[in-house]
Amino acid sequence: MELLERMRDTLVHRGPDGAGAFLEGGVGLGHRRLSIIDVAHGQQPMVSDDGRFQVVYNGEVFNHPTLKRELEAAGRRYHTRCDTETVLRLYESDGERAPERMRGMFAFAIWDRERRELFLCRDRLGVKPLYYVHAADGALYFASEIKALLAAGAVTPALNARAFPDFLANHAPSGDETLFEGVRRLPAGHTLLWREGKIEIRRYWDLSFAPAHDDGRPSESSRVRDRDVVQEYASRFRDAVRMRLMSDVPLGMFLSGGIDSAAITAVMSQLVDDRIKTFSVAFAEREANELHYARLVAERYRTDHHEITVTPGDFFGALPRLVWHEDEPIAHPSSVALNFVSRLAAERVKVVLTGEGSDETLAGYNRYRATVLQMAVGGRYERLVPAAVRAAVRRGVFALPAGRVRQKLGRTVLVRSADLDTLYFDNFAVFARAEQPSLLSREMRERTAGADPYAAYHAALERTDARSLLNKLLYADTKTYLHELLMKQDQMSMAASIESRVPFLDHPLVEFAARLPDRMKLRGMTTKYVLRQAMRDHLPPEILSRKKMGFPVPVGAWFRGAFRPLLDEFVLGDRALSRGLFEPAALRALVGRHVVAGENHSERLWALVTLEMWQRIFLDGERPEDVADAGALSARPGAATPAMV
Repeated sequence: MELLERMRDTLVHRGPDGAGAFLEGGVGLGHRRLSIIDVAHGQQPMVSDDGRFQVVYNGEVFNHPTLKRELEAAGRRYHTRCDTETVLRLYESDGERAPERMRGMFAFAIWDRERRELFLCRDRLGVKPLYYVHAADGALYFASEIKALLAAGAVTPALNARAFPDFLANHAPSGDETLFEGVRRLPAGHTLLWREGKIEIRRYWDLSFAPAHDDGRPSESSRVRDRDVVQEYASRFRDAVRMRLMSDVPLGMFLSGGIDSAAITAVMSQLVDDRIKTFSVAFAEREANELHYARLVAERYRTDHHEITVTPGDFFGALPRLVWHEDEPIAHPSSVALNFVSRLAAERVKVVLTGEGSDETLAGYNRYRATVLQMAVGGRYERLVPAAVRAAVRRGVFALPAGRVRQKLGRTVLVRSADLDTLYFDNFAVFARAEQPSLLSREMRERTAGADPYAAYHAALERTDARSLLNKLLYADTKTYLHELLMKQDQMSMAASIESRVPFLDHPLVEFAARLPDRMKLRGMTTKYVLRQAMRDHLPPEILSRKKMGFPVPVGAWFRGAFRPLLDEFVLGDRALSRGLFEPAALRALVGRHVVAGENHSERLWALVTLEMWQRIFLDGERPEDVADAGALSARPGAATPAMV
């Protein structure tokens, strides 16, 4: 019981409202509860009436009221109003096919006492995390966060060299492996069955792009159909938002000022009577402050709006603690801002809705448009232009002075081969495959030899039924890049003990979007076309016409200024270099090109800084506070400033 409680209570931030445990014959289930539905009841683990099944569950089943009525009509007797019981009753009824009827975000485990087997399941898109270790003796450890597995001693913390090239290229391991040797994640849309020491993993859902009856070419009749499609998407989107308002506790909205969060806010305003509580975060630097756009939406819908402005000192001061929460190096600097706004929201609500998922389902990233165009142009360029001329053009580009022009041209078919690995994966990688050998030390080159940093993407591209290049890219990102964004969202919000919900990843909505013609996602220079059309009467023109910005964090400027010492400590310091992962000369050159030559390598330096912090916390066993002290982070001036509008 001591080991089980140690695992469970490592995750107290995920469930401060209650704790429970089940232990019998070498099988243990632990749970921390964040009470949202039927607050007074629903303690876990929950046991079936006959004592056969025990369930622990994280998430929400949004069609729980419908399923409850159906199960009660079939003779199942309920004792609570909570959706945990629906998961249990549904498994009693449908067994391993239970998740096929569930609509929501969830990760759960059910112990079958009679058959002595354990069933694990993760939701279709991977909104909720589920990690596991399958030990050599057949034992299975699982948890919502990796730190609980480490607390159990399931593995000795060590860097997973197989996943390292993937991390360097893609911000984070993009497949089933993690940066911890021996720790894996259950893929989204999969189940795992453990019995007698063996595991069986099965896919229960996949995303299909089987086309509707439409040749994709615009015509008068297709324009009529386009209007119908926009109306249908708007209706489905509204339904997705409505279902995610199910709660017995206060809820709110993360409002960034982009079209995704603005669209959810607009729909929420039509569905609730009270003023919506909205929350925004920004930095004082003008280039990283989008509060103006968030305020436009807040004013339009008269929300109860709250803001927080984060200083660089506060940002970096929180970083080591948030690396601990993330369990792996923090892939995106915006994760830090997300935690600050989560803590702001936690003062007033327990649930928030967020805008993740529309970019991967509706082609919101500029890289999709650029890649589709370049692949089309590049093929003709290579066929029609003689090789000698192409070589001369390439030399001409490299002869240009260092700067934005050369950098932009260097990412086009004028320099790169017209294949997907080069124009998409390499072009948008942190450290591209061809760049990694000169970065890695000789030992790491040997340890990572043969590893394909794009293996998970390649597997997805081979598996999908998508026909168009655009849809193939959307499928690959949904299966890889999206899961890192969702882990950021989950772990940074749960670190503040609030739950985040993602309407754009309602699986019927995702399935509908997948089958739309390409022109409804990407039309000319317009991304997310169907969403923009659906919201054109509901949002200010400034929001509808905004280009995709991401969430700007000026770490590049900070690394050149007062926070340059972080590079000296966590990238070039003796302790970092002594790990033997990288060639010291390559690291010094990279820092020099960013700090002195004015090139932008903020994404790469961020990855290296957070990697070293992660190693100190998890591999060396240091406290986050000590890591902050080593970088002199805790002494930096500045404090986050909350405000209410």
